Amino acid sequence: MLWRGALVVLAGLAAFAPLSPGAVENRYSNLAYPRIQQALTSLSNRVPIALFDLLLIAVVAWWMWSLGRDIAAKRPVGWLRVLSALAVRIATTAATLYLAFLALWGLNYRREPLVDKLRFEPESVSAAGALALAYETVDQLNHLYDAAHSLGWKPAGTIDGMLAEAFRRAVTDLGVNAQATVPGVPKSTMFDAYFRRAGVAGMTDPYFLETLVSSDLLAFERPAVTAHEWSHLAGIANEGEANFAGWLTCLRGTPAHQYSGWLFLYGELGRAIGGAGAGTPAPRLLPGPRRDLLAIRERLERHVSPRISAAGWRVYDGYLKANRVEQGAASYAEVVRLVLGVRFEKNWVPVRVTK
Repeated sequence: MLWRGALVVLAGLAAFAPLSPGAVENRYSNLAYPRIQQALTSLSNRVPIALFDLLLIAVVAWWMWSLGRDIAAKRPVGWLRVLSALAVRIATTAATLYLAFLALWGLNYRREPLVDKLRFEPESVSAAGALALAYETVDQLNHLYDAAHSLGWKPAGTIDGMLAEAFRRAVTDLGVNAQATVPGVPKSTMFDAYFRRAGVAGMTDPYFLETLVSSDLLAFERPAVTAHEWSHLAGIANEGEANFAGWLTCLRGTPAHQYSGWLFLYGELGRAIGGAGAGTPAPRLLPGPRRDLLAIRERLERHVSPRISAAGWRVYDGYLKANRVEQGAASYAEVVRLVLGVRFEKNWVPVRVTK
């Protein structure tokens, strides 16, 4: 049928359309998308299971039924007709899912980057600056440990109201209309075993705009991961920018949230400056934060399969590059560059560019 061909052509045009970041920012990310997000996340929050799982089950079930029907009818039409129908179904399903992905969330990949909205000073990004930030991170962890563990963290699977309020303040500081963003209830998914084996902490469902998190996260890891995924719900698609927004969210929360944010940043800085070598601040860590970092490492060593993780990240790297994120999976580390290069007022409030 002609409509199937038109659908595939439309998906191809959408993939390569030279859309202006400014137009996407103004007409989609700031206008259409907030309404979509409010509706879908409000809906998915009412359902205790991941709607993303149900969608994939429905697609697979439909595929199996359609393939079985084609095979049962192969005598009058032959295997060539079966294979032709299969190829058409693959193309039309992929085109439909891709167009829905773009309309519901994916166009946010093409919005203006944060470095164009904030006062960014590239000369501040240096090895010396990263090392100084690492020392500050250690000091923060040592200072916050007792208060954070005394206060504790909300149970898994619930929305932390104070973290949600901190999120709204942080993302508003970045120039995003966070008041329109509905925080997602952190949910488990049928892919949880894969998450744990691949070292995936969380994911934002791009169709029902849900927050999906790994079940093995430690309590002090959850605020940073949840804030990262909520940043995606706010339309911040780039992984490094979502890390940055998630870290700023934690800094505006309780001591327990702040501790989670600084723990996250310590891990990112460790990769940036080379771990615990000479000159790094690791020896200054007090026993409490050291135990928590060891618990995170033991969790990953216990659950993550290096082979599955490497394969998963290769696929995700390709996905990001296909969505015009040139750095691919390496964009996660962009958070260190942003923390170093963005100019801040007091209390880690970023200075925005006035237009």
